[in-house]
Amino acid sequence: QVQLVESGGGLVQAGGSLRLSCAASGIIFSIDTMGWYRQAPGKQRELVASITSGDSTTYADSVKGRFTISRDNAKNTVNLQMNSLKPEDTAVYYCNADIMTTLRRQFSSWGQGTQVTVSS
Repeated sequence: QVQLVESGGGLVQAGGSLRLSCAASGIIFSIDTMGWYRQAPGKQRELVASITSGDSTTYADSVKGRFTISRDNAKNTVNLQMNSLKPEDTAVYYCNADIMTTLRRQFSSWGQGTQVTVSS
């Protein structure tokens, strides 16, 4: 009923940049908070950045000043601009959205994940 599709991952050298995008589709009435999480091998999934429908943002301390999250409410998309990438940013990045469907059901939806690899 609702689908999140991510794009933009890949391999980049340390110091480089990548831009992740996520598009939500389906029977969407509204979307509250959208965010990006990441999970490195052997580690727990962690919040990278989130943005509310009112454009209030939150960032993990490790990415502050390097990553920027943005959204387009009309298109139901969220982006993550990642600059000055470090090897420790290597992980699978997941898009997340708190969605209210047209059937008035609310739930947290996840994308399938996109790999980001930063080489040293």
